[in-house]
Amino acid sequence: MTDNSEEMFPIVDEEGNITGAATRGECHNGSKLLHPVVHLHVFNSKGELYLQKRPEWKDIQPGKWDTSVGGHVDLGESVEMALKREAGEELGISNFTPQLLTHYVFESDREKELVFSHKTVFDGPISPSEELAGGRFWPLDEIRQNLGKNVFTPNFEREFTTVLHQQ
Repeated sequence: MTDNSEEMFPIVDEEGNITGAATRGECHNGSKLLHPVVHLHVFNSKGELYLQKRPEWKDIQPGKWDTSVGGHVDLGESVEMALKREAGEELGISNFTPQLLTHYVFESDREKELVFSHKTVFDGPISPSEELAGGRFWPLDEIRQNLGKNVFTPNFEREFTTVLHQQ
């Protein structure tokens, strides 16, 4: 499997206003075209956080543990639509209530994203899709013990330490 480099993404300003469009390939080739993404942190009622394992074939951060749900907002889609679609595609969950935590610009050497980060509490069944290399709930102490050890994606670590640490 590979990512579809021709998939169309909206290009936005730092407030989320759409200013244009570009392909996934153009957004991930170092152009730094700002494009919106959604993150959903799925907690269970015990306070554990579900993390997904990125497959080895991903073009960015293969094999690392990452945010429960993360994905791009497609052209013509709202943030909420993307959140529901990605949660369904990645974890097979649909009946949840997202709470917006924050939005921020994340920049790596390859790309620049406007991240809309949400959380939810969900105790129903989770079935990771074939797009993932699995996933599990982590006690927050176990996550803290593994920070900085190349276990998680840098984006997840940043979000965990700045947004989720007080959860």
